[in-house]
Amino acid sequence: MNELSLLDIPCEPERYELYESSPTWDWDRREFFRITGAGLVVALLFHETADAQRPAQGRQRGGGQSMPQEIGAWLHVGEDNLVTVYTGKVEIGQNIRTSLSQVVAEELRIPVTRIRMVMADTALTPFDMGTMGSMTTPRMAVQLRRVAAAARETLLEQAAEQAKVQRSSLTITDGRIVGPQSKPSFEFGEVTKGKKLVKLIGSDAPVTPVDKWSVEGTSVPKVDGRAFVTGAHRYASDVQRPGMLFGKVLRPPSFKATLVSVETKDAEAIPGVTVVHEGEFVGVTAPTEQAAAKALAALHAEWRSTSQPSSAELFDYLKKNPSSGRGGFGGPSGNERGSIEEGRKAADKELKATYTVAYIAHAPLEPRVGVAEWTDGKLTVWTGTQRPFGVRGDLALALKIPAERVHVIVPDMGSGYGGKHTGEAAIEAARLAKAAGKPVKVLWTREEEFTWAYFRPAGVIDVTGAVTKNGMLTAWEFHNYNSGGSAIRTPYEVQNQHVAFHGANSPLRQGSYRALAATANHFARESHMDDLAHVLKMDPLAFRMQNLKDARLRAVLEAAAKHFGWGSAKPAAGHGLGIAGGTEKDSYVATCAEVMADQKTGLLKVLRVVTAFECGAVLNPDHLKNQIEGAAMMGLGGALFEEIRFADGKILNPHFSSYRVPRFRDMPQIEAVLVDRKDLPSKGAGETPIVALAPAVANAIFNATGVRLRSLPMIPNGFKAS
Repeated sequence: MNELSLLDIPCEPERYELYESSPTWDWDRREFFRITGAGLVVALLFHETADAQRPAQGRQRGGGQSMPQEIGAWLHVGEDNLVTVYTGKVEIGQNIRTSLSQVVAEELRIPVTRIRMVMADTALTPFDMGTMGSMTTPRMAVQLRRVAAAARETLLEQAAEQAKVQRSSLTITDGRIVGPQSKPSFEFGEVTKGKKLVKLIGSDAPVTPVDKWSVEGTSVPKVDGRAFVTGAHRYASDVQRPGMLFGKVLRPPSFKATLVSVETKDAEAIPGVTVVHEGEFVGVTAPTEQAAAKALAALHAEWRSTSQPSSAELFDYLKKNPSSGRGGFGGPSGNERGSIEEGRKAADKELKATYTVAYIAHAPLEPRVGVAEWTDGKLTVWTGTQRPFGVRGDLALALKIPAERVHVIVPDMGSGYGGKHTGEAAIEAARLAKAAGKPVKVLWTREEEFTWAYFRPAGVIDVTGAVTKNGMLTAWEFHNYNSGGSAIRTPYEVQNQHVAFHGANSPLRQGSYRALAATANHFARESHMDDLAHVLKMDPLAFRMQNLKDARLRAVLEAAAKHFGWGSAKPAAGHGLGIAGGTEKDSYVATCAEVMADQKTGLLKVLRVVTAFECGAVLNPDHLKNQIEGAAMMGLGGALFEEIRFADGKILNPHFSSYRVPRFRDMPQIEAVLVDRKDLPSKGAGETPIVALAPAVANAIFNATGVRLRSLPMIPNGFKAS
């Protein structure tokens, strides 16, 4: 999401108006109040020119005057005392429903249980670019904090007017508006009853200072937590519609294969089956999932395939096949400063190495799913995506209908990790439902998810580092091929550096993944820093600190090392210790790891992981620790054994039985250390904690064995000395 500014609206920012006298814009207030009932609505408005990626319709009004594109966030205080909050963000398991509720509860002085969060519904919630990039906390929490603060002040103003008392005599305590000695005393609903109030706010809403927080900064339990642990909670794959059919789509036998012909009569002969054939798209619908699978198997297709590279030749292929476009996945493309040649001349030691990173799958517990229903030429889709408004646009384009006739609803998802930015299952379900004349559910199989979803980009990284004998970096050259530019710049002080990202023509479909290329770039950089320290016979932590001025990175390295006991004792025989740190998305992380490695048996076990993390002011300590622990578990898979193998345009390991993810027996002791910076704005925590795990483990393996592993995954077939 781009940085958004607030609109200087024609009416005064702190003035609220009755519904009937409010100015008109894209949001239909009458429809909103018809759905929600009377009450108070507080709206945060964006300037139209601040977000170029918003839909084009409605950008200019009469006379070319720039008007509000739409309401950017809103909150409804109902007559029933409930507070309903609307956000286009998606709950993927990161628990933003709870943290955003805390933000609102803090400003309104009410319990979290009084808040209902409406999320990711294109007919009800404000436009949102998507739930990605660790942007929910630094952007959406800030918006909702302003909205809730404005709602609080408006309620107090209305109560003062109703009771004929001074506004300054009233406060809100535990969800009630009260005066001295609790007189007068109002429930929120008593203030809003029978009214249709809309308050339009600017950027100066009086929010609660961090040092006065009583709800934010505390470990509020997960909203609806019991439903999650009992199985009562419903996801996109649980959606059922009256008369719903099940759909299956014909897939090519390999990537880039084209359809020559298809024979459908055997499938059409199965009772209740509809076959849809539109160009390259072929699918079936049936009353049951089993019948749909049977019909799909009865299709007889002929395909034309093309020769493609395999995973065995991948890294050479990436360097030899540059892309013509910009390429890249997040972050700056590079940096150049000083002279590499001068830096090399000033050095006493120089090291060159190449690091490689395999494609890996997102492997969400819930595969892609879409349920589509057409009514009077309008389309409603329930699907799992991180970009509900983006998928609405994709559906409109694919089905050739206006976006206003497409309604996308995103129930909670069984994880995404950046892998569900697209809406393939939604589009497939919509096409099949249109042809069948009934609602259709398309739920991808695990094999489809592993094969036809996109992957974390593979990459090759060439690194050259030069140092003086007293441990000062003099030159740093870093080239990333294909995996991306996120966190590509070194945080260490070096006057002479050349850092560059080089796009490549990827053999496989690739896209966003948790932390994007920051994991690959940290793995190469922090492994190479460790090797430089070894050449100099310096302690790896001391070497980093000697070349580091960034106070926030220094702080997390110190916190992790202290908690881990770095330098306090030598590791046991066959054990090794490693440390790594870095920064991404304006948050900071450091990880220490202990491993046990047996070169004779090939056994490697990560025994202990300590991660110190700083993301500004912490909103919910327990849930932040959950994010850090989850990142460590997920990062362990990519570090040790996760990789996509492919040949002849086919994925060779498209099942959990052949694609190795971390299991319970792989889990180390994981400890999270929070560096709570209440003096800094809160940042996202879904991505950065993962980036230091792989290099910390690699450095621990080297410490234990003297073997430097420079490819992710490091031990797909067990640890072998090289």
